[in-house]
Amino acid sequence: MGIENVNASPMQKELPALSTHAQAAALIDVTSGRILYSKQGDDELRIASLTKIMTAIVAIEQGQFNKPVQVSKNAYGKEGSSIYLKLGEQMTLENMLYGLMLRSGNDAATAIAEHVGGSEEGFVYLMNAKAIELGLKHTHFMNPHGLDAEGHYSSANDLAKLTVYAMHNPTFKEIVKTPVKKAPNPTESWDYKWDNKNKMLRFYEGADGVKTGYTKKALRCLVSSATRNGQQLVTVTINDGDDWNDHRKMLDYGFTNYPLVEMFKRGQKVEGHELVVSQSFSYPTAVGEQSSMTNRLVLTEHRNSGADLSFGLRGRIEIVNNGAIIGRVPVYSLGSQLPEKVEPTKDVMLQNPVNRRQSNTWLYSLEKVFKKLLFVH
Repeated sequence: MGIENVNASPMQKELPALSTHAQAAALIDVTSGRILYSKQGDDELRIASLTKIMTAIVAIEQGQFNKPVQVSKNAYGKEGSSIYLKLGEQMTLENMLYGLMLRSGNDAATAIAEHVGGSEEGFVYLMNAKAIELGLKHTHFMNPHGLDAEGHYSSANDLAKLTVYAMHNPTFKEIVKTPVKKAPNPTESWDYKWDNKNKMLRFYEGADGVKTGYTKKALRCLVSSATRNGQQLVTVTINDGDDWNDHRKMLDYGFTNYPLVEMFKRGQKVEGHELVVSQSFSYPTAVGEQSSMTNRLVLTEHRNSGADLSFGLRGRIEIVNNGAIIGRVPVYSLGSQLPEKVEPTKDVMLQNPVNRRQSNTWLYSLEKVFKKLLFVH
């Protein structure tokens, strides 16, 4: 299913109003990718250090954690927020990612980019390729740190979608929820100690990420996440002078008005058929909204000859809300061995990013060639 803002049903229109002080804002459910609230969500704006969400996920996917990253002259003394790396210093990519996300180190961002991408420009190419892969139509990067630059922008909705993707990566998820991190300091007798700048981790129950941001032109930017009762939400604000309070209000709004409802359970029998559902399916649903949702069974033609490579796969159930497909759950013959558990409420791209990238042959091939030319580590 796609990550999209599902059209509101009549019952949804009766939900309490939600307002923020932000120039642009978005609220999204991580399990489904459903955007629950959006204000000027597609406006292309400066995003400051929220850029580092993309920097981190690209580095996690493309780099090797135990490899040392050396601090170049370009990274050393980079303007703006810093973890105060020294020229020539080496630090593992893993530790540098913590410095990137907890303290928003621009020096770390530059060093990571040069290490993973072969050059800062090479890494920015990978960032923009990832944005294309994820369908972020209102996003373009010029650097890995978020310092103001013409042509460097994103939108609240795109940042929400990007963060949903990133939060499905266990490594990213662990980094951004960490309140304090210590790392070896090769040039001093004391270790680095980084306190997470994200106050939401201390001020909001269930908070588990994600990233702060500020420049003189972008002003205050924030992405937050929180998990309650098995449901994880992400909020985004751009240019919001009261962002901490607005994020608390937005998260409360989502948890209160759009609880995650399980609609299908793995192994559940399909009524009237010798079929079972292969995966559970949950969706954030407003009060009364479920009455507007319908399910339709789509069966595939059974092959009578040759090996049955589907191993009992017989079709899918499509879940529809106001004419839009919000989820697809595979169904198998009763008695079949069901495949390993996945999260069907995610977009297909989220379930298998590699397959999505390979479906765009030109982009995938070009990325492989480019990375080889840059000797990506």
